[in-house]
Amino acid sequence: MAAAPDRSDVGRPGLGRLGLRASYGLRQGPRVAWYLAHGYAMGRLRRFAEEQHPDAAVKRSTTRPTPERDRLWRDLGQLFARDIANVEAGIYPLPNDHDGPLPALLDRSRTFFLDLPEIFERRRKGEHQQVFSEEFRDRFPRYYLQNFHYQSGGYLSEDSAKIYDLQVEVLFNGTANAMRRQALVPIHAALKGRDQRTVSLADVACGTGRFLRAVKDAFPGLRATGIDLSESYVEEARRHLRRRGRTRFLVANAEALPLADGSQDVVTTIFLYHELPPRVRRIVAAEFARVLKPGGLLVFMDSLQLGDVADYDGLLEMFPHGFHEPYYDSYTREDLPALFREAGLEQVSSEPAFVSKVMAFRKA
Repeated sequence: MAAAPDRSDVGRPGLGRLGLRASYGLRQGPRVAWYLAHGYAMGRLRRFAEEQHPDAAVKRSTTRPTPERDRLWRDLGQLFARDIANVEAGIYPLPNDHDGPLPALLDRSRTFFLDLPEIFERRRKGEHQQVFSEEFRDRFPRYYLQNFHYQSGGYLSEDSAKIYDLQVEVLFNGTANAMRRQALVPIHAALKGRDQRTVSLADVACGTGRFLRAVKDAFPGLRATGIDLSESYVEEARRHLRRRGRTRFLVANAEALPLADGSQDVVTTIFLYHELPPRVRRIVAAEFARVLKPGGLLVFMDSLQLGDVADYDGLLEMFPHGFHEPYYDSYTREDLPALFREAGLEQVSSEPAFVSKVMAFRKA
């Protein structure tokens, strides 16, 4: 059977380098501006709320180094430069990053701003256990029943799933998709010369399916499985990928993946581990190793950790104070290579991507 194309023409044949970069800029520029505007407005509203309740002001001091604003903008620009360079190298196609038609964008924006007062009030009162209710406590692990980020509904409501991607892009100044795409790089290297139709990939904690959609855009022939604990988020993911073939979704806990031993060539996990307690991280790592084939690849993406980029350490220290992230501090100190080695997965690469990093591990 012939190998699937390596997609070296994914940057749009005939565009040329300048045309390709112009097309990329015209797509990304307005999108980043949209999310920056939301972030600016949210910051103004937050400061107003803190003026009304000074005792609720978020901790913004640290003894660790923090990057200057110019450094942040420079690093943000370098992320986008790497993104377009990957397109030019044929690693993945020119990203569409279409967040929906204007009416849908405006509707999500309206919902986002209407929800902010409730988030601010929850933060002020330190309330982050509202989803720990009779309805959910017997169906989900205790550590999952949190209002992470103080968001309404935690990860368990349709409204939360509807605006989650907007919230994440606002948090990351419009870079979330570009950061996620860096996790496609080790997948591309692993699949080079292989027939995609023989490859199985599982995205664990797939959320609303943004990363899995990028996977299917870059590697349309492979068999993809998206797994998440939230039925609401899985339904949103199904909607995002409804036109992508050879894709299925399962509602399940990463601690007990509904996949056969040695069934997956690639397992991916994006922004999961910082929301897991230390004990559970090890259980999930063992599950990754169990379902991977010998020689299979784990592609891991999450926040930077302490020491990865020295002058970002202060940002990492302050982050959980503004967002309910009870396991984040322990994550920033976790020895990930050792953790995955215990499960039988050896690190093969690690690369920072703005405020995140992408690591790859191989099963023996």
